Amino acid sequence: MDEEDTAGYREPCAQCAAVDWGISDEGRFYCRSCHNVIERTREVAETTFVRGSTRITTLGRGPRTKRWERGRTWMVCEGFQFILKNQADALLRLGVAPGFKDDVLSQLWRLYLQKSRQAYTSDPVTQGRMKGQSVDWDSDSAAESSIMSASVTDAESNPPSTAGSNAENASDWSGSRSSATYRTARQRCSRSLMTMPRTLALIHLALVWSREALTLSDLLRLVKDGHLPYVNAHEQLPEEMKLSGNEALLFHVESVPSHRTVHKEAQLLVLFLQRPAFPPIGPQTLLHPALLSLRYLVDANLPDELHRWVCGLMDRAGLTEQSLTVGPESDVVLPQYDILTAALIVVTMKVLFGLDDSTEWDLSNKVSSQDAAGERFNLRRWYRLMQAALMRAQQEAGREVARTRWKAKKPIFQTRRQKYVVMKKKRTAEQVQTCFGKLSSCPAEVPGVGPSSFRFCWGDEAGADGPSLHHMTLDGVVTLKHAGLTPSNCSYWHPALRPCRSRLCASHFSDVERTLPRCFVWLLQLFSFMLEVKPGRLYEEVLRVERRVFGTKTPLGGASKRRRRKMSSREEQNFSQEASEKPRNEPPTRRRR
Repeated sequence: MDEEDTAGYREPCAQCAAVDWGISDEGRFYCRSCHNVIERTREVAETTFVRGSTRITTLGRGPRTKRWERGRTWMVCEGFQFILKNQADALLRLGVAPGFKDDVLSQLWRLYLQKSRQAYTSDPVTQGRMKGQSVDWDSDSAAESSIMSASVTDAESNPPSTAGSNAENASDWSGSRSSATYRTARQRCSRSLMTMPRTLALIHLALVWSREALTLSDLLRLVKDGHLPYVNAHEQLPEEMKLSGNEALLFHVESVPSHRTVHKEAQLLVLFLQRPAFPPIGPQTLLHPALLSLRYLVDANLPDELHRWVCGLMDRAGLTEQSLTVGPESDVVLPQYDILTAALIVVTMKVLFGLDDSTEWDLSNKVSSQDAAGERFNLRRWYRLMQAALMRAQQEAGREVARTRWKAKKPIFQTRRQKYVVMKKKRTAEQVQTCFGKLSSCPAEVPGVGPSSFRFCWGDEAGADGPSLHHMTLDGVVTLKHAGLTPSNCSYWHPALRPCRSRLCASHFSDVERTLPRCFVWLLQLFSFMLEVKPGRLYEEVLRVERRVFGTKTPLGGASKRRRRKMSSREEQNFSQEASEKPRNEPPTRRRR
């Protein structure tokens, strides 16, 4: 390159008279023979020169940000609308029914905008704008659409603008509140304004209305695995929607909300939207515990015969079709289908095996002595198999969390001064990361794992967590009695079933955990890991199921005391009859992870 740059200069050196010039790093000419540096420099062609431009810039006190860099005026609710649209598109790519987005979610979103007086109303709230460009939910969506609710009567009074209008008119239809009303959490809660956790709550309500097989636990797992945009979802906003100031923090999240938080937000949205009764969730619906329990039994590697006992317990608890549907305004309760199903399985295991750290092991010894062919279900063998798989899954989950990038690639700044500091730290971090990447060997890329409804894989194929126990029978646990199958365990223990006031006291699991049998606590931890909830949440649901089955007329006492009661012959007969009358459903097809 030096020969090409110095080809036009053939003057001899003033000291050694040699014609052998080179160019230093500073762009100066030097003699290669005597290293004499002269005043001549290399001429660099300006490739970014545009005709009509000038190199001289006028200094002024005006804003440094150009007008086109500020973006256009847009509403806060339009940013959430864009994120909801991306989340719905991601669910459609994962196999959700096509009508979920246009027929259900978009109508719920329009109803929310009307109830919060942000759009579709003749009396909108104070209009405050942010910088950006309006985003329509759908190009051919009509404002007068009212499939979900007949209460949307003012839709035509303030419809969304067409694509050909200017930026001011395009954002006026949303009628969002002033951005100042979003700044404090108390204001957002009192006025039912949208937040990032509420986007997931609205998605969950739309899934329940559509009777999709995705539970709330499945939805949060998709978010955690990155299949559903939520963490750093603001990075997908258009370039015209500039985020700045305190309002931009509304779209900035670096963690996945808990199951309790999203369910509570969904319950508040049901009360706020004042929806009528949701479509019924019947036993033939995949979201109903009758079919959802099949999936959890397959995932937990439990025998298929256990399903009929779960259905018998479900009938005895009175969990009918009406009790699993969101009722009218006077009785609005959003069921937790995933936690309820896991609680039914836990209670069924207590009925059959005892789970008091004594009965289950005696039954296992009995099965081991009578089962020579290895066709009967042995709880001890199942526990050892599941414990090893659970430990591996927990370690892998910890590594996945460590590999997750929680920081956004496009950070949000509240002030211009903060922007310079953050960008400088980001450049430094990227340089250090690049240097470490060059010095160390490149790690092997982790293969991408597709979404799955199962946490474990059972079978004989490569990569399985262990052999499958689904085909095994419960002959060593149940006996033929009263012209039907009856559990060999004739006693059932439970804590005090006196209900607590939810507003006055929280979960007592942390207080009574030390007094509970270890096998029962381990079973709670297993299903809590499968659903990604806290064990105390599942424990409270188990108590609710036991209150429905056995009633609350138990001796009063401390919550830590366990009550052991012997099941009457009539209870055994009813339970065995309900279990024997239930048809055996085929287990769902297991998808590989």
